[in-house]
Amino acid sequence: MPATPYLVSDVMTHTVIAVGRDAPFKDIVRLMEQWRVSALPVLEGEGRVIGVVSEADLLPKEEFRDSDPDRFTQLHRLSDLARAGGLSAGELMSSPAVTVHPGSTLAQAARIMAQRKVKRLPVVNDEGMLEGVVSRADLLKVFLRPDKDIADEIRRDIVDVLLPVPVEPVHVMVTEGVVTLTGKIRNADLIPMTIRLARAVEGVVDVDCHISSADAS
Repeated sequence: MPATPYLVSDVMTHTVIAVGRDAPFKDIVRLMEQWRVSALPVLEGEGRVIGVVSEADLLPKEEFRDSDPDRFTQLHRLSDLARAGGLSAGELMSSPAVTVHPGSTLAQAARIMAQRKVKRLPVVNDEGMLEGVVSRADLLKVFLRPDKDIADEIRRDIVDVLLPVPVEPVHVMVTEGVVTLTGKIRNADLIPMTIRLARAVEGVVDVDCHISSADAS
């Protein structure tokens, strides 16, 4: 896998199940069940994303089945009430779609998911054309990086660059994603920066720093 930072294009799913604006309600439910997904991009033309239809968009159909519509109107749930009568993806979808670009970092994608409270994002190019989908599970793939790869990156890109002439060799050990740093350096001011940079490496779970400075001796 590539060096930090990882991008959405590194982890996204390229094969995407999507529907058109006119896809009927039951076909949407069947596709979600068949492919074990909770949402589907809605496409127009040659693949431009115009919305997303999710389980949450479909549930009002069941929720309001035996309810008095006037009561929910008073509770300001007009959008859900409208979806309860929806028959096609175009009537049910949330639009505009919350999307992300393939060149976005995983941190940016995670932030969008958290802020917009969604589990997956269509990945679109600059023209809004669908290129893939990234899910919460995809974002967690970085934590499957081998410990050796993480340690090699920290040594090469952080220790060798930031701490080239230590008083005592700086050792990097990674176990289950937890980084342990030991050694002695001359400039204590570099220790917080070293910790911050190591923590930012994709796949790192935590950093346990035991680097000391010659000044503290």
